[in-house]
Amino acid sequence: MARSAAREFFRQGVALAPMAMGGNLPYRRLCREYGAVRTCSEMILARKLVRGGERHLLRHHPEETDFGVQLVGKLPEEMAEAAVIAAEHGARFIDLNFGCPIDLIVKRGAGAALLRRPGKLAEIVAAVRAVTELPLSVKLRLGYTPKQLNCVKLAGLAAAAGADAIGIHGRTRSQRYRQSAEWTLLDEAARSLPSPVLGNGDLLTSWDLDRRLTETSVRSFLVARGALIKPWIFAEFADRQPRDPSAAGRWQVMRRYFELATEHFGDDQKGLDRIHRFFLWHMQFWIRWRPWTHGQYLAQLPNSLIQARAPEVSGDPEMILLASEDESDHEQIWQRVLDRDYPTG
Repeated sequence: MARSAAREFFRQGVALAPMAMGGNLPYRRLCREYGAVRTCSEMILARKLVRGGERHLLRHHPEETDFGVQLVGKLPEEMAEAAVIAAEHGARFIDLNFGCPIDLIVKRGAGAALLRRPGKLAEIVAAVRAVTELPLSVKLRLGYTPKQLNCVKLAGLAAAAGADAIGIHGRTRSQRYRQSAEWTLLDEAARSLPSPVLGNGDLLTSWDLDRRLTETSVRSFLVARGALIKPWIFAEFADRQPRDPSAAGRWQVMRRYFELATEHFGDDQKGLDRIHRFFLWHMQFWIRWRPWTHGQYLAQLPNSLIQARAPEVSGDPEMILLASEDESDHEQIWQRVLDRDYPTG
């Protein structure tokens, strides 16, 4: 594919960010039903993939017509070989993760550790570029620490080495997911590069998207935790207005995820056990949804609603249950989804 066409591939508005655990196949399909055009695998360890592991993470549904594979590793030759395997399994694009902050990954010299090794990072990008014509993106953070904000330099090196798009998360590795994302350097990168910059960090409402479109030059976006909290976020972004589903609507979303999960994992006991684990993990995010008002959004600025303490829910017992942090309530919700014991209108 010509580089100009590959760059255009990433100019598609808002895409679902690659996410470990959260980017499981059924959840990707759920988000796609709400308008997520581009989806990506969970993070795959290149070393394991070339040794025959991780193959289940390459699976994707035929509906995922723009499905990509995210790779993490520190050796150029392994990352290149893993990219070839991903392409052979139907990947539509490749994403290289240089932003993962997880200790286990960083201690191995991969992920965000490469933010401190610009030469090695560029070498990995070049090695992957040499073996595939698929659209190629990379994921960065602002830097390793607030005193090492080098994402603009790294973005330029990655683009020169062959990356077609640069995803930048608006926090450093040391910040993990604490405090609100900072987009100033994302704007600088977007203004200085011919390749699309994929802005990532604290996109939760249509007002967040409008703010970034107004205040920065970023025009392509990745959404992660916002999609975990409310998979209908893609429809909100398309309509540029919030959707405030009723309790019945939220039950239907959870049931739909269950249906997609049974299709993927099976409805026997083994399959249900796996779905149960994923379902309870997703509950940690679903309970965080609140019908924020524009006034509340403005009052929180310049901080993000995604970092805000969610207000207490009162009134409708169903809405109170769906906002509960109590794990026993999550088990109750799971059982009611299984039994279809919930309001439908």
